[in-house]
Amino acid sequence: MRVLHVITGLGRGGAERQLAALLARRAEPVVSEVAVLTGCGPLAAEIRALGVPVHEIGMRGNRDFAALPRLVRLMRDGRYDVVHTHLYRACVYGRIAARIAGVRRIIATEHSLGDGEIEGRRAGIGVRLLYRATERLGTLTVAVSPTVAARLRGWGVPDSRIVTVPNGVDAAAFAFDPARRAEIRAALGVAATETVVGCVGRLVPGKRTDLLVRAFAGAAVPGAWLVVAGDGPERGALERLARRLGVASRVRFLGDTADVPGVLAALDVYAAPSRQETFGLGVVEAMAAGLPVLYTTCPALDDVPASLAPHARRLRADLVEWAAALARFPAPDPVRLPVAPVVGGYDLGATARALHDLYGPAAHDPRTHPAKDGPRTWSTTGAPSEVSCGGRASRAR
Repeated sequence: MRVLHVITGLGRGGAERQLAALLARRAEPVVSEVAVLTGCGPLAAEIRALGVPVHEIGMRGNRDFAALPRLVRLMRDGRYDVVHTHLYRACVYGRIAARIAGVRRIIATEHSLGDGEIEGRRAGIGVRLLYRATERLGTLTVAVSPTVAARLRGWGVPDSRIVTVPNGVDAAAFAFDPARRAEIRAALGVAATETVVGCVGRLVPGKRTDLLVRAFAGAAVPGAWLVVAGDGPERGALERLARRLGVASRVRFLGDTADVPGVLAALDVYAAPSRQETFGLGVVEAMAAGLPVLYTTCPALDDVPASLAPHARRLRADLVEWAAALARFPAPDPVRLPVAPVVGGYDLGATARALHDLYGPAAHDPRTHPAKDGPRTWSTTGAPSEVSCGGRASRAR
């Protein structure tokens, strides 16, 4: 079976990292390739190192319509059985191209649909109409959480066309490594007795990293550090904010990094004050590393019972509340917390198998076998019995 993944870019965002992780778990008889619409980005080399070809379409902008025939030619020449699209632009162009090329199964994963926005940008009526029109060209749409499934229904996507398959995490890859912790902290100039708060993610307005910088300054914990891993358009403004608040000497902006497990090993507290999320991959990875977590929005936690994430605390997007929470954390403890049960419900291998099943027989085509009881869901293998990671479980807070 030949599968072509179409994605807008290959920077180190959550959707891109998830695709790379799933490609590392691919298995026979699936032969995978990737088409990237815009610049390749740092993950292209990592994907090629897996033996997966990466085709560069060379798209110059949202309205570079010349990219469409190039994508169609690639699909026809490759004779793919499945096209799987990721992120808004790739979903729009990829589904149109796949339909023109005569691809039988067209799957789209919705990674980035927020409340009234998509990929962090406001979604006006034109964006919604284009989304709905091109969504109908595909076979089905995968939501990465029940929260996203609900948003898809709100945008007019029928239940029968929605399948919820959660993002997956390779928990073993994030297991705490004391030697790596010592190495990273030494490189940062951080003593073993000093507390380190941190986050990993794109530096964009929706992540509210500015609130974290302000809260860190307000907490005024002696000897504490803030580590921010990731890059994006907000980085310059965040660095200026740290200087203005007088904490620049205690804040480290690491930029893009391929060593997320190493960064997490160096931390004592993971902080995620995002205004909106579709899943919250960084939060689950932090729990896999045995870290306590502070967060504002994380569907991966909000959609399951609170008992499955005992060391995660939800805060309002309030500066005073965040500063007080950071100030309460004690000196670092070299012994990590037990991995939260919820992490087992987001097993990467189970996610890969669920997606592989969607590539298979026509029995998965909702146009021939419509769902009778709302959107279909997948429960990941080995998940705790009280959580179905594709389900509609609510979380009381």
